[in-house]
Amino acid sequence: MRITSQEEYGLRILLRIAKFRDKEGMTIQSLAVAEGLSLPYVAKLTRLLRIEGYINSTPGNKGGYILARPADQININQVLKILGGSLFEQSFCNDYSGILKFCTNSVDCSIRSLWQMVQINIDQLLDKVSLADLIGNEMRSDEILNSIIEQKAGS
Repeated sequence: MRITSQEEYGLRILLRIAKFRDKEGMTIQSLAVAEGLSLPYVAKLTRLLRIEGYINSTPGNKGGYILARPADQININQVLKILGGSLFEQSFCNDYSGILKFCTNSVDCSIRSLWQMVQINIDQLLDKVSLADLIGNEMRSDEILNSIIEQKAGS
C-alpha cells in the first residue's frame, strides 16, 4: 500500500493554505516554493481542490487561494479520496482479473474480504480526522490522532 504523490502533496498544499493567515491567500508560486514543487503540479492540485470545493481563489493582482470552508469542516478521508481514490474499490476485482475477462476468484475470494476490511478500518479512522486536527505542530497532531485511535478502540 502506498500513498500517491498527488495525495501527499495535495494534502500538504491544503494544510499550507489552512495555516496561512493572510486574507488574500497563497499564490501558486508561493505554494510551489513552500512545498518544493513545480508550478504546473501545484496548479493542477489547486485546480482539483478548487473544483471539489475545498479552496477558493481570491481575485486581484495579489490573489491566491484560501479555504472554502473552516478547517474543522474539511474531512481528511474525503480529501484523500478526491486526490487519489480509495485503497479498495468495487472495480478492484475487474482490474486484476489477469488475462481472463473475470477473476477466477470472483465468486469466493478471501483476499477481497481482507481488502474490504482494511478499507473499512481506514475509512473509520480518517472519517474522524479533520483538517483542523492537522494544523499545528507534529506533537499536537500526534496527540489528537492518538486520542481518535483510543476512542475507536474503546467503542
